[in-house]
Amino acid sequence: MPKMKSHSGTKKRFRVTGSGKIMRGKAYKSHILTKKTTKRKRGFRQEATVSSADRKTVVSRLA
Repeated sequence: MPKMKSHSGTKKRFRVTGSGKIMRGKAYKSHILTKKTTKRKRGFRQEATVSSADRKTVVSRLA
């Protein structure tokens, strides 16, 4: 059997830190930004960690 391929979309959306955490970008930052406060939009720039419930799914698609 050939090796399984990594999911290309997942590779672009997530990154693994040195300590093994999986980081993701925040949602809601791409459009309809006029009604969102500057403080809220600034918060969207930071990455967040993937929840423990979703971690297994993401790891299986990255490997």
